[in-house]
Amino acid sequence: MKEIETRKYKIINEKTLLVTVDMSKVMHTGYCRCPDGTETKVFEFFNTGQGFHKFWGHITQVMRAKNLEEMVVGFESTGPYAEPLLHYLMKRRVKLVQVNPMHTKRLKELQGNSPNKTDQKDPKVIADIIELGHALTVIIPEGATAELRRLTQARERAIQRRTAIFNQLHDLVFILFPEFLQVMNNVKTVSSQYLLKHYPTPQDIIKYGLDALTATMKKTSRGKLGQERASAVYEAARESAGIKEGQTSILIEIREILAIIESSERFIAEIEKEMSCRLDEIPYKNSILSLKGIGEITAAGLIGEVGDFAKFKTISEITKLAGLDLFEVSSGKHKGQRHISKRGRPLMRKLLFFAAINVVRKGGIMYEQYQKYINRGMPRMKALVAIARKLLCVIFALVRDHREYTSNFIRGQNIVPVKEAA
Repeated sequence: MKEIETRKYKIINEKTLLVTVDMSKVMHTGYCRCPDGTETKVFEFFNTGQGFHKFWGHITQVMRAKNLEEMVVGFESTGPYAEPLLHYLMKRRVKLVQVNPMHTKRLKELQGNSPNKTDQKDPKVIADIIELGHALTVIIPEGATAELRRLTQARERAIQRRTAIFNQLHDLVFILFPEFLQVMNNVKTVSSQYLLKHYPTPQDIIKYGLDALTATMKKTSRGKLGQERASAVYEAARESAGIKEGQTSILIEIREILAIIESSERFIAEIEKEMSCRLDEIPYKNSILSLKGIGEITAAGLIGEVGDFAKFKTISEITKLAGLDLFEVSSGKHKGQRHISKRGRPLMRKLLFFAAINVVRKGGIMYEQYQKYINRGMPRMKALVAIARKLLCVIFALVRDHREYTSNFIRGQNIVPVKEAA
């Protein structure tokens, strides 16, 4: 920890111009602070190419006037509004850092005893945080990693939209044919969607007939569903309490929803295919894929969220990025429990959590470690989070050492990467 803090303080020295920017959708606010304590007035510039040129001209003029050699540009994490400026600056000789918005809020209240937020005040507070040594590394994805980040985020948005539309379908089916959900369990299976598309009402099922329904369900489920399930659906249709008034309007919406679901499935499949192609461009992909339980989509998603594993120097940096760094609240005799901060990238945590579920299955690479946690009395959810943290550490070590994972282990150690990557 001391080593990390020392490196943070060395961001600013006697030859460094500190520039901070408060980001917004239309107009950014900039500010410069020199090593001798002098500062410029807060200035504004548009979030456009012309505005960026104006900003760059202003700060380079200050740098020349003060005879400085280095420049650090800091900003508050504000989502997409900052990206155009960051990509503009990454092509220039500057060091980019960011600060946690929560730190900005707390320091403003400490300095002014007020939660007052203004564009004139924020850039100076950001500069104070950076000088205190609380700046975080900025990794801007490039090339294949940049494509993977966009693809990963697009896939996540598509999955969220698909989940929302499935919920709508569920509600409509419950009105039309409530027993269908009890017999078929959910509306996400191929068989369920086929029946809802062609025979959505109880009357349609009865008219279709039991024998034809049995043959159809066997075909759509590839033999997993047979006469027993078909009979259950048929009997449910005969005794259904579904409404009959307004059916036509409901059926129109169900058909539209099913079409949207089909389109979403094609879109997600297309994205995943492109993710696999882009993953082939990552030199250390085999190191991550050597972990049994992590597939191509998960590996591609993690690389996209991280930006580039190879650009991180310590495991603490990458656990903070994921929001998996630990903290506890203890005071006096009270010893608090440790929790993860959840201040990093939520999608990265989600990918690691589902990967953890895969690796703790019986025969999985972390099954034994997971069982140790459970036997110690650790709740299952907390144990899975612990496995997710450990998994991230292993991935980082494999990439750093250019190795692949092997299940062979040294006594006393659960996971040891010993096989050189091809």
